[in-house]
Amino acid sequence: MRRSIAAVLAVLTALNGLMMLLAGAAWYESVPGVSETGPYNPHFIQDIGAAFLVAGLALAARVWRPRYWPAAVAGAGFLAAHALLHLAMIASGHDHYAAFDLIAIVLPSALALFSAFPDPGEGDA
Repeated sequence: MRRSIAAVLAVLTALNGLMMLLAGAAWYESVPGVSETGPYNPHFIQDIGAAFLVAGLALAARVWRPRYWPAAVAGAGFLAAHALLHLAMIASGHDHYAAFDLIAIVLPSALALFSAFPDPGEGDA
């Protein structure tokens, strides 16, 4: 089950990263709240897009070869750190899109952490 969750999250995370890398302006305008964080900065969005792409590929590595689960933990770690920043913004009252952030950022990061580790008995398959 964890590998299936990792597969879905790998695709979504990698696609988000690719969109940030290849169509940053469209990504900037389409994600709720992003345009309210400051002016469009293509280099900054591409840097973060690269991190999302790598996180997605790390989750995909765990799907491809279960013994690569430590890579998935690293990728999920980035997603979790990103989610913690959003949780801090929600807690401080500075997030006008809390429901979106909980569904689109926090929940997937929690699922990524869960899916990164091997199932009991999965071993080094």
